[in-house]
Amino acid sequence: MRSTAAREAILDATSRLFHNQGYDRLTIEGIAKEAGVGKQTIYRWWPSRGALIGECLAEGRLIPVDFVVPDTGDLAADVETWLRSVLSILEAPEGGALLRSLVAAATEDAGVGAHLGDSLGVEKYLTERLRGGIRDGQLAEEAPVEQLGRAILGAIIVESLGREHHDPDSIVRLTRFFFSR
Repeated sequence: MRSTAAREAILDATSRLFHNQGYDRLTIEGIAKEAGVGKQTIYRWWPSRGALIGECLAEGRLIPVDFVVPDTGDLAADVETWLRSVLSILEAPEGGALLRSLVAAATEDAGVGAHLGDSLGVEKYLTERLRGGIRDGQLAEEAPVEQLGRAILGAIIVESLGREHHDPDSIVRLTRFFFSR
């Protein structure tokens, strides 16, 4: 049976080290030392550091903000409000590095990518708000809401990877184009 204290120590250590060192320097050995457990304890519960990062994401330990999309009746404005909230991560100190580390972790473990979208509210809030836009006649009935949500997430990720030319307004302009009729 899992030891709750050991699990918490491992997740806390992973989150702390991930924020301080990034994904590239994060090791199972370092996590075990920081958490005061053996490597075998970690591997018993998580098959890889990517899986461990995924669980930290799922529990809100890496991005602790809940990115709810408002519903004011204006779909474009609501999506822009959500988008600016998410983009504030990139603008915060170390925010871009955090997102780039999460993208790197997603290349090792697909679950990290899924949890990243969940952490930013893409599936839970954005897709649901887009469905509301269809219901309210602000978005075409055949609009592929899941793909739109993933496309916006992809634009955010690509923007974070292009460190020299960071322009969050370019993503806002893109979403305005999506919702203009």
